[in-house]
Amino acid sequence: MSKIIKKLHPKRMNLYQTIYDRAKEIENDTIRILMDLVRTPSFSSKEKEAVQVVRREMEKVGFEEIRIDGLGSIIGRIGNGPSTIAFDGHVDTVYAGDRAQWSFDPFDPKVESGKVWGRGTVDQKGGLAAMLSAARIIKELNLNDTLTVYFTGTVMEEDCDGLCWQHLIKEEKIRPELVIITEPTNLNIYRGHRGRMEMRVEMKGRSCHSSAPERGDNAIYKIARIALEIEKLNERLWSDPFLGKGSITVTEAGSKSPSICAVPDGASIRVDRRLTYGESKESAVAEVYDAAKRAGYDDVKVIVLTFEDAAYTGKVYSTEKYYPTWALDENSPFLQCAVEVYAGVFGKDPLVDMWTFSSNAVAIAGMHGIPCILLGPGNELYAHAPNEACQIEQLSGATAYYAALVAKLSGKI
Repeated sequence: MSKIIKKLHPKRMNLYQTIYDRAKEIENDTIRILMDLVRTPSFSSKEKEAVQVVRREMEKVGFEEIRIDGLGSIIGRIGNGPSTIAFDGHVDTVYAGDRAQWSFDPFDPKVESGKVWGRGTVDQKGGLAAMLSAARIIKELNLNDTLTVYFTGTVMEEDCDGLCWQHLIKEEKIRPELVIITEPTNLNIYRGHRGRMEMRVEMKGRSCHSSAPERGDNAIYKIARIALEIEKLNERLWSDPFLGKGSITVTEAGSKSPSICAVPDGASIRVDRRLTYGESKESAVAEVYDAAKRAGYDDVKVIVLTFEDAAYTGKVYSTEKYYPTWALDENSPFLQCAVEVYAGVFGKDPLVDMWTFSSNAVAIAGMHGIPCILLGPGNELYAHAPNEACQIEQLSGATAYYAALVAKLSGKI
């Protein structure tokens, strides 16, 4: 039993129990919400119908305000206090991939073996369903007197982490003091993750007829040598004591030539770079240039890519594909509060760690310095994988945690 729990007043302990019991009582409704979301495919830039599912649930709860922004993210508000926090869950999912690897229709969810199965149950419609159920408990038990609490169902996260929150902060003028991101953490508390960026490396060659390749200069061979040197970069990238080591990998290759019977006169690769503390956009670009030089080429071109896809609303809100590293200080009062609430809800101390993937926190915390905490249902190992499934016990656990955190921050606990 946590030392924190032993210090709590009995009435406060009872409120934790009341919140947890209510989360279990409405568990079937949380499952229903999740299954309704899974039945509504919502790939990036195609989330309109799933956003309407979220709207319907917000209306049932009785949110004081519900609106949809220019990019198509849905924003619900409970309370109108002087302090503001937000819960965020992205509505979009990746595609199902090879259907032969699924043992069932990924968009026909099922409940089996204590789990809800289907595309997006882990990443991250489970967290979205849990936070909507938490909003219901907050309203029912009157857990919020002093806060403005936003619940955001955001779009396009899978294609461009944080773009939705760049829009919320800059255009909607929503700037919370704390954001709880409901991505799958296996109900652990994560206080940071590496940043990332996307680059394209371009190399020119000289075309000639493929029957006499020695007359030309094959751009594919050149970019291949550069790719092998980029692979070797992993051996010497910087490592941070908390966030770990940076990484780099080639994710795509392409070429161009006058015909299939000609030596390519151009070739390129796409690079995914994960950035730890101590690394920057500039240092990462310089490392790629150095890799090309080690391969024997000084005339390479390295481009940091730009995201310019249209949202389902038709709006284009472009951004450079550089997503900064972030971490919440381990002495942060918000983190201490989050740990205390965890102990109160679950009767044990949490694992406080870092996340492997990326999230909307790259914009919220990385670009704008707003504290973030990640906690959500589902094991991240099953994100983007076939036969994706989220544990029901974690759905109700996350529901209780979110509601209890609001109660704590509002002074009810």
